[in-house]
Amino acid sequence: MESAGKATKFVFVTGGVSSSLGKGLTASSLGRLLKSRGLKVTMCKLDPYLNVDPGTMNPGEHGEVFVTDDGGETDLDLGHYERFIDESLSKMSNTTTGSIYSNVIAKERRGDYLGKTVQVIPHITDEIKERIRRLGGLGADVVIVEIGGTVGDIEIVPFIESIRQYRRDAGRDNVCYVHLTLVPYLAPSGEHKTKPTQHSVTELRSRGIQPDVIVCRSDQPISDPLKRKISLLCDVPIEAVISAVDAPSIYEIPLNLHEEGLDAIVLRTLGLDREERALDLSAWQDVVRRVHGTTHTLRVGVVGKYVTMPDAYLSVNEAIRHAGYAVGATTVVEWLEAERVPSEIDAERLRRLDAIIVPGGFGERGFEGMIAAARIARENEIPYLGICLGMQVMVVEFARHRLGLADAHSTEISLTTSAPVIALMAEQMDIGDLGGTMRLGAYPAMLEEGSQIATLYGATVVSERHRHRYEFNSRFREQFEAEGLRCSGTSPDGRLVEFVELPEHPYFVGTQAHPEFKSRPDRPHPLFLGLIQAALARAEGREPHILNPASVDLSL
Repeated sequence: MESAGKATKFVFVTGGVSSSLGKGLTASSLGRLLKSRGLKVTMCKLDPYLNVDPGTMNPGEHGEVFVTDDGGETDLDLGHYERFIDESLSKMSNTTTGSIYSNVIAKERRGDYLGKTVQVIPHITDEIKERIRRLGGLGADVVIVEIGGTVGDIEIVPFIESIRQYRRDAGRDNVCYVHLTLVPYLAPSGEHKTKPTQHSVTELRSRGIQPDVIVCRSDQPISDPLKRKISLLCDVPIEAVISAVDAPSIYEIPLNLHEEGLDAIVLRTLGLDREERALDLSAWQDVVRRVHGTTHTLRVGVVGKYVTMPDAYLSVNEAIRHAGYAVGATTVVEWLEAERVPSEIDAERLRRLDAIIVPGGFGERGFEGMIAAARIARENEIPYLGICLGMQVMVVEFARHRLGLADAHSTEISLTTSAPVIALMAEQMDIGDLGGTMRLGAYPAMLEEGSQIATLYGATVVSERHRHRYEFNSRFREQFEAEGLRCSGTSPDGRLVEFVELPEHPYFVGTQAHPEFKSRPDRPHPLFLGLIQAALARAEGREPHILNPASVDLSL
């Protein structure tokens, strides 16, 4: 637990009363504030569900699966962490009950416990603490750990017990407990109610944890008298009662929490206030100014399978916003259910959009609707970005309607197609089923000089994160390129097509990767920036001028 000769500090963020209060955003905002004071910060999510990871969970229920560089399939909160602290995390930053129990059971089967009775305490709790300890050994000054769920949930008990023990293990001055709770405002009585917070803190204290900081979520500011009441009843200093009011933009939250003194009280609790730590929030303040300084409005359609649960495309949504801020535009996302295209969502509605995105996904449902959307975008010169499945969709559409391969398909959907333009690598090379393994994590790509993709990136070698099994079938590459669809980026060995573009179109671009995972509020991803630049040009009735992000003036 040492970093540069000093003990690593740990902040544990718990929640009470209700889920979805914003623990992830609170933790991320605190991470940004501490980093802005010159501290090296890393983050971790402890999730109580029994799945080993979110990879097999329905995005329509759980939200998106966020992918790390090292191939971790993780909770969407890691996306918030990366966007706010601007650090690439790893699979070590997401731990679930399922992974904990799997590891403990594997150890028991190997005889690692020397015949002892394996129990929740100490074996499960020790495994949880070991995961936290490993992160602390990576050189960060502060490790922020968010515990999923709410205090009182039966699944969360081993995690609460583990972090209770951790203060004893790491040292009292090296641990800070932050508790997020709801302070509802009741309109009929015209007042905030502190009882939910009191009960939540009582439950936490019954588990042996006295919070050092209480963050109060509400839709209106918490008054000083109310803070004094919470301070008295929950036994925390009044300056440790933080009002976290609903904000128009999530990117305002760090500034609001700083005004409330969250970073100052956490530094004091951890003994980090003894050194002068100048705070530089200028870059983040610029982000917020851009959020509120937009002069255009653009409508971006996202045609997907899980649009009834927008969190399924959380990183896509944020990447769209980042690109919009960079060009001074507010982006209004229209969530379009792929199964309803074109039967209920007609072509005219799609033609009114300024841009169209088809994001990633798996399976047959909605595939034909996505193809219809891609065709409308291509034929009507609507800027289009295809992400993973969205690239495969545009390839199938182009094959059917430009190459004349009416039966063109992906073998994920049709094993009997005579034109498998999307297929497993093994199917392309006739080597059995060896290509069934999913490509996960960061992979490099070589970009063709002079291509639109290379111009956007300002480079010819890039790395993007992947999560897919099926690939562009290189057997058809010559046919596609002869008809104008350029394979402008490939794997280093040239076997796999990573990017495609249609030069005759204002912006018809696809990538096998998931670029949304690397977009930042102050550094929009090149592919999303290119899309929004083209959308703005379309809205203004001018020719698009594609620039790479380094040439875009983000100052105000």
